[in-house]
Amino acid sequence: MKQIVITIICAFVIVLFSNFSFRAPIKYSKVFTDSVFTAGIEGPAVDSSGNLYVVNFHHEGSIGIIKYGDSVPQLFINLPEGSVGNGICFDTLNNMYVADYKKHNIFKIDVGTKNISVFAHNDKMNQPNDLAIMKNGIMFASDPNWKKGSGNLWRINRDGSTTLLKCNMGTTNGIEVSPDQKTLYVNESKQRRIWKFDLDSNGNISKKKKIASFKEGGLDGMCCDSEGNLYITKYDNGIILILSADGYERIVNLHGQKPTNVALSRDEKKLFVTMQDKKWIEIIEL
Repeated sequence: MKQIVITIICAFVIVLFSNFSFRAPIKYSKVFTDSVFTAGIEGPAVDSSGNLYVVNFHHEGSIGIIKYGDSVPQLFINLPEGSVGNGICFDTLNNMYVADYKKHNIFKIDVGTKNISVFAHNDKMNQPNDLAIMKNGIMFASDPNWKKGSGNLWRINRDGSTTLLKCNMGTTNGIEVSPDQKTLYVNESKQRRIWKFDLDSNGNISKKKKIASFKEGGLDGMCCDSEGNLYITKYDNGIILILSADGYERIVNLHGQKPTNVALSRDEKKLFVTMQDKKWIEIIEL
């Protein structure tokens, strides 16, 4: 009789909690590089060969490279004088795009020749910050105004023209396209909210919906894996939050407190995290 009662209670508990999501901490990240970047460490992005690129290596206005299979950053390129990079993304042809937040540019860089050209420019941008790109080459840029606590959302068309999609949002920062190309994710740093928009093949957005909000810390860069899991930097909280499509959350603890952005390795077995307070890169084994 006692065994039957225990079985019934266990079954009740399973049913009661089956519809709840649990936050399960997983192992800590590892320190991947020395402190060889500036406090403007950002980017990061991986090219088709598995090389990792991160902005502001040793000095502002540079881009560093960590070649596949290595852990030692090297100088890849210096941007034109007065320009400072932030977000980086790659198209399917392995062209690099860099948001120049100082001079309102989106640079296009041939990683083979290291030729730099201005792909897009708009003085109406506050500061192009993070970038996301569709498989068809249409890009999106977050555009925060930190002083006013507001932000915009831009589309960068394939011909380099720019289209303002949303204005007067919160401080738009992290941005990403879902693997099925049907959703655009955008977060607001100061307001601690994450939004999603329906996305069509022409880069038009609709049906804005809040998917998460937080009471503390801030939000910075985000990325998606091929299964649709969203990796979110929690600035000032020293964690990476992994949010699955069904709402399940996992937390990874970091060594530093101020993660600025994330990028997945080509095989999606590693997550690279840029750390502002440590001026280094941390790595998470997935």
